[in-house]
Amino acid sequence: MAVGADLEPATLLAAYSRGLFPMPLKPSGRIGWWSPPERGVLEPDGLILHRSLRKACRRFEVRVDTAFAEVVNGCADPTRPHGWIDAQMRAAYVRFHRAGFAHSVEAWRDGELVGGLYGVAVGGLFAGESMFYRARDASKVALVALADGLCDGHPRLIDVQWATPHLRSLGVSAIPRPQYLRRLPELLASPLPAMFRSGG
Repeated sequence: MAVGADLEPATLLAAYSRGLFPMPLKPSGRIGWWSPPERGVLEPDGLILHRSLRKACRRFEVRVDTAFAEVVNGCADPTRPHGWIDAQMRAAYVRFHRAGFAHSVEAWRDGELVGGLYGVAVGGLFAGESMFYRARDASKVALVALADGLCDGHPRLIDVQWATPHLRSLGVSAIPRPQYLRRLPELLASPLPAMFRSGG
């Protein structure tokens, strides 16, 4: 939709509130602002919880906002294919976290961070940015915890940007951009979920 601007917290907040999210353009590193024609979304109560995933949830401890920078670093692993989280993006979201808008949901095992996800919470919207795992199912367990925490009776939506086949298998669907934008005002007016008010 646009190219340029900065990644300061006020800029990011304005962008997410208008249905935009940033991704750097390669090879220049300039910031592109995206709003896909079909937006991947997950209703918190629509997550498909297979039996194996339900069992996996018992093998991990879930924490919120205790290792945000480490989660971003895990997602930014340069060995991952199609990686897009560069140094400027890492620094920007750490700043956004300190400002109270970016959050991590983490899967721990035996005192070690083994997976998680991070994204932006504005009212009832959680805009997921990325997830990673070092132990099988760890990132999915973090997603289960996120969805559970958002099932609180208020208007909520998890925005995953694009509905990939893997995400569709978990209950993600694609909705047209106009429909997504129509939902934003109600979502943004909702109270912040309790799981993000005090680090879980």
